[in-house]
Amino acid sequence: MKLTRQEAFSTWIVRLLLLVWTVAVVYPLLWTLLSSLKDNPQFYGNKPWALPEIPLRWSNFSYVWTEYKFGAYFMNSTVVTCASTALAVLLSAMTAYIIARFPFRGSNLLYFVYVSAMMIPLILGLIPLFFLLDSVGLTNNLLGLILVYAAGALPFGIFVLVAFYKSLPKEMEEAAAIDGSSEAGTFFRIMLPLSKPGLITVAIINVLNIWNEYILGTVIMNDPMTKIYTLPVGIAVMQAEMQYRTEWGPLFAGLMFSMVPIIILYSFFQRQITGGITAGAVK
Repeated sequence: MKLTRQEAFSTWIVRLLLLVWTVAVVYPLLWTLLSSLKDNPQFYGNKPWALPEIPLRWSNFSYVWTEYKFGAYFMNSTVVTCASTALAVLLSAMTAYIIARFPFRGSNLLYFVYVSAMMIPLILGLIPLFFLLDSVGLTNNLLGLILVYAAGALPFGIFVLVAFYKSLPKEMEEAAAIDGSSEAGTFFRIMLPLSKPGLITVAIINVLNIWNEYILGTVIMNDPMTKIYTLPVGIAVMQAEMQYRTEWGPLFAGLMFSMVPIIILYSFFQRQITGGITAGAVK
């Protein structure tokens, strides 16, 4: 089908804007990678924007992994992200299922309370949150960070999953009850697997947010002696420890350690993210 001149022009404009957006997104990532392969003299003068010189400094990656303990920071981020995401997804699914399938007096109010929590700036609760965790001995502790991240991820998870559970037919629950399944059995064996698209969406969004979170990680993990840091906090600590002489190559190598896992994850699951968000609404 041949496009009219106006449609062809509109298509050309859209493609041009997408190309500009692609360059704006890809160029900083590529520049970070190239900068991680340089030594300090290559950043002086007009050289920061030049290509790295041969030989490439691949040793920057092993240097920050061992010298600045990025191996431990990477493991901390992995543990915190996986544990808090799993806990948040489970609690979100259970809460959303009750609100959607077993309405009670005040259930709508409870739902709107959860949803409205997404509009509260995180910084407003930092001080009372810190004193609360400190009073129960959960500061400078990965468990405290996991619980805080999981609690913070609940509103979004409930918001997405309530729409899923409302869209599922009640006949499946009735058939399970006739077969003698308990409410818990029905949820874990039938309803939870059926909500897999929503669970994947919630899980990936939580992983993206938690992996890159900096403020809570800085406030809760504030003991320089223990150095129980996540990757974003570790990068800031690394720059502070460099003091008057910043090692730019290793610093960009540390950034790559933080960026690459998220880029890979999003590349594999981008369709599930967009599809999971809209599936419940479409149904």
